[in-house]
Order: sequence, then structure tokens, then C-alpha cells
Amino acid sequence: MKQYFWNILISIDQLANTLLAGDPDETISSRMGKALPRCKMCRLVCKILHPIDNNHCVKSIEEDEGSREKWQW
Repeated sequence: MKQYFWNILISIDQLANTLLAGDPDETISSRMGKALPRCKMCRLVCKILHPIDNNHCVKSIEEDEGSREKWQW
């Protein structure tokens, strides 16, 4: 049952990323991790997440996802 709820959370994350013109198979954290060098908002969000999960955005990067992104941060 725990895995079921985890899968639901990931699907919500991917939907949010899709609504923000991202790749539908990528999470927001992965997208922000890739954009860290050029995106001030991404750096801020990742900094807020850091105490909750050390290096969350960097650890979440999915190198094989993001090719269907329509808008880049």
C-alpha cells in the first residue's frame, strides 16, 4: 500500500511538471536540478528542499528524461 501512495505522489509531480510545459515523464525536482546553473527560482526551491532531503534536486535528476520539454527554465 505504501508503494501505491508513493506512485500517486510521483504521478501528481509529473502532472504538475507537464502543466508547466515540461516532459510528462519527468518530475519537477529533476527538471529543477538540471536548470540549477541558470535558474534563480530553481536554486531557491532546491535550497528550501535541501534540509528536508540533502541535495534533493541533484539526486532527482533523470538524465534520460526531459527531451519532450516545451519550455526551459
